Amino acid sequence: APQVGVNKRLMVYNEQGDPKKWLDEVIMVNPKIVEFSDSKEIDMEGCLSFPDMSGEVERSKWIKVEAFNLKGKKMKKKYTGWEARIFQHEYDHLDGVVYIDRLSEEGRKEVETRVDELIQDFGEGGQL
Repeated sequence: APQVGVNKRLMVYNEQGDPKKWLDEVIMVNPKIVEFSDSKEIDMEGCLSFPDMSGEVERSKWIKVEAFNLKGKKMKKKYTGWEARIFQHEYDHLDGVVYIDRLSEEGRKEVETRVDELIQDFGEGGQL
């Protein structure tokens, strides 16, 4: 993903976020969201790229995805609920979009001070 300096469309995520459950990690090559639900929901999101901050993000309640597994076999899956939210969040990273890009104007104002601190600590673009 662009956030780690690799321009390949490869997604690895762990719905539980538990490193002990690494066998549950989902790995997809060239994932593509092929359908979004019309119904949306707003929930809090955070991101490891932006420590100690979060905000409300609107996402589709369900999505349909096509991708390839590591063996090159095409896969299709419908994600709902929390897993749909996680997938959309991680998918955004493949396009260089981060959750703060999806915050409302009010939401951006709420995290502005923390973003400024991160820029001061790590520089524009997050370089160390």
